Amino acid sequence: MPVDKKRCAYVNLKNPLYVQYHDEEWGVPEHSDGKLFELLILEGFQAGLSWECVLNKREHFRRVYDNFDVERVSSYGEEKVRKLLADPGIIRNALKIRASITNARIFRKIQEEYGSFDAYIWSYTRGEAVREDYALRTTSPLSDAISKDLKKRGMKFVGSTIIYSYLQAIGVINGHGKECEWGKGTG
Repeated sequence: MPVDKKRCAYVNLKNPLYVQYHDEEWGVPEHSDGKLFELLILEGFQAGLSWECVLNKREHFRRVYDNFDVERVSSYGEEKVRKLLADPGIIRNALKIRASITNARIFRKIQEEYGSFDAYIWSYTRGEAVREDYALRTTSPLSDAISKDLKKRGMKFVGSTIIYSYLQAIGVINGHGKECEWGKGTG
């Protein structure tokens, strides 16, 4: 973890997980459907909370969510929902847990329709990352359009603000701030 580099102002420098996430993942174009699914589910759990809270629970989420295997998550039933609701290592919100299962099923349908979720999500920008400083906004016409489509398909916890954050996380939007070394020369 380079300490001499300037990062986006929101990064809690005292949390090594957050610094590593910022430096190695956030804003990096992601094309793996497995990772795209994981981040979509985690962003849904973030609703009303901080990303740092979710990030601190991420490893436990991975364990109890079968490493975010979309096929396994889409097959979860009531017994698994009860286990998840009883697990203090994750965010125990029944609506979010049930939404994650529904969203997994819809994610799979999108994969079938487009060949991959990657092809679907990146089609909105023709495969190009959009440069936009994180401080500018929390939604955009792009996140509005994707949110609207995902909701129409039946997904939950995919409002425009959540989707905007998701697009930043997966690098569709490169949101590094002007003060950040990771944002230099990218727009």
